[in-house]
Amino acid sequence: MNSVSIVDFVEKRTVAALESLLKTDSHEEAVKASVTLADFFGAGDAFKKIADNAGDSEEKLISSFHNNLVLLIQKTWVEKSDETLKAQVLYQLEEFCGQITSKAYTQAYPQFFSILNDVVYLMFGTQTRSPDFADYALRIDPEFGIFWWYIQSLPKDAAWTEEKSRIAILLGMYFLANY
Repeated sequence: MNSVSIVDFVEKRTVAALESLLKTDSHEEAVKASVTLADFFGAGDAFKKIADNAGDSEEKLISSFHNNLVLLIQKTWVEKSDETLKAQVLYQLEEFCGQITSKAYTQAYPQFFSILNDVVYLMFGTQTRSPDFADYALRIDPEFGIFWWYIQSLPKDAAWTEEKSRIAILLGMYFLANY
């Protein structure tokens, strides 16, 4: 963040939770940190069920994420030159959701970022490539800006366990499924 500080938008405990999620090797600590992050969006209890793999909550999240992202992508107006990207993202989304359904979280982790970067590009255009985009996102839509802060804070090449990759991906999916 350049001119805007994330601590102007989130509590220090939320920032600390992200730091904990990034550093921990403990599944329990990763779940606890992810629930604290979800609390910021008023979804801690709902996300805890997903993080704890309670019932069919993960399957419902995958379905909701898929449906909402397909709708978002299809409804996003783009320049003719970006139509191919739009089709490509829809294809990648199908592959990604298949991987997640098959519990291949570590394999799906890099593709998650590719999809998110492309979807955000389709929504905001070339502005997403600006170094000031994170600040811009926080100013125009603080909730989305905080989601973007979360996504940008995650390492793109993490060599995490399946469970830690699962928690990081599902938290991002939860936000987008409910955005």
